[in-house]
Amino acid sequence: MTVALIVGTRPEAIKLAPLASLLGPEALVVHTGQHHTAGMTGHLTPDIELHTAHDTTRGAQLGAMTSALDQLFRKNRPDVVVVQGDTTSALAGALAANATDMPLVHVEAGLRSFDRAMPEEHHRVLIDHLADLCCAPTPVARDNLLAERIPPSRIAVTGNPIVEAVGHNLPQPEHQLQLLNQLGLTTSAFILATLHRPENTDNPDALETILRELTALREPVVLALHPRTQRQITKFSLTTLTREIRCSGPLDYPMLLTLIRHAAVVISDSGGVQEETTVLKRPILVIRRSNERPEVEATFGARLRPGQDIAGTVNQWLSDIAATHTRLADQRCPYGDGTATRRIADAMQTVRRSARTLCPVPKTSHHRPMSLRALSVQPSSLRM
Repeated sequence: MTVALIVGTRPEAIKLAPLASLLGPEALVVHTGQHHTAGMTGHLTPDIELHTAHDTTRGAQLGAMTSALDQLFRKNRPDVVVVQGDTTSALAGALAANATDMPLVHVEAGLRSFDRAMPEEHHRVLIDHLADLCCAPTPVARDNLLAERIPPSRIAVTGNPIVEAVGHNLPQPEHQLQLLNQLGLTTSAFILATLHRPENTDNPDALETILRELTALREPVVLALHPRTQRQITKFSLTTLTREIRCSGPLDYPMLLTLIRHAAVVISDSGGVQEETTVLKRPILVIRRSNERPEVEATFGARLRPGQDIAGTVNQWLSDIAATHTRLADQRCPYGDGTATRRIADAMQTVRRSARTLCPVPKTSHHRPMSLRALSVQPSSLRM
C-alpha cells in the first residue's frame, strides 16, 4: 500500500509527521513547493519535491500544483491521498485526487469560520466535500460536516495530531530553561505575540493599533515576526513602535513551543498557535474577526478585533495570572488525548477497502444552512 501525504507548509509537515512515522515505508511524502521557509521540511523529509511556482498568484499556484500532482498520481497511483488543513496545497491535492479517482482523506476536517472573506474557508469546505474520509478533530467539527449533509459514514472524530506533534517537539524541561536563559526571559514573566494574517498586517491602521496595544502591556513582549509582518511594518513606517517590543525572526518549532509553554499570555492570529496553547495550557487572546476554532475561545481564551482593548484585556488577565495558569492546567485539551494519528490510520483502512459510490441525498434535513453554497450532488461523486 502507498499513502501519499501532501505537504506544502510547515504546519502541514508538523501535523502529518506522526502519521508518516506510523505508516513507515507505506508513506509517500510529496512536497508541493508552496513554502520554502527554513526548517519547514525539518519535520518531514519529502520523497518527492514538486518545483511549482510559489511566488505568484493564488490561482496560478493552485493550477500549477494541481497539474503537477495530477501527473504524479497518474504515474505513481497511490492507494490513498491524504491532505491536511486548508492550504492551497491541500486543495490542490484534493482536486488532483478527485481528477485521478484516488481515495481522499482530509485530516483536520470540518473547521468553519463562516467567514467568506477567508480563502482558507473556501478551501476547507471544498476539500471536505471532495473527501472520502473527513477526520474531524472535535465534535464541533463533526457537527459542521453533518450540517452540510456530509454522510456520517464519511466522518470520523479522531482528535488532532497536533497533540502528538507538540509532545514530540517540546524540548526537555532543562533544555527549555536553557533556551529561556539564552533569551534573558523568566517563566510567566513575558508575553508571546505572533501576527501574520492579512487582515492584521495588510491594513496599516489595524497593524498600528495592535503594535500600540502591545507596547501598553505590563510585561515584556516577544513578537515573533513573520516575514509578511516585517515587510508591512517597514512599508507603513511603523518601526518606531517596535522599539519597545522584543522582535525576533521566525522561530524554529521547539523554540516556539518553549515560549508558548512559559509565556504568561499568548497573543496571536494563528490557528496552529491556538491549538498549541491548549496542549501547553496557556491563555491566549486571538486577534481576528472570525475563528474556525471556537473550542479554544470557549476554554483557553478570548477573541478581539484590532482596535478593541487588547492591552486592557491582557493586563486584567495578568493581575491574577497564577490562578489562571492553575485553572488551565486542569483543563482538558479539546483536540484529544494524543492518539489522533492511530485513529486516523485505523479509519483510513475503511477507505482503502471500500469502493467509492454515490452518496444518497437525504430527503429531509433539519441542519442549519451550509456556510457556502452547496452542490446538489455530493462532490466526491463527481469526476473532474
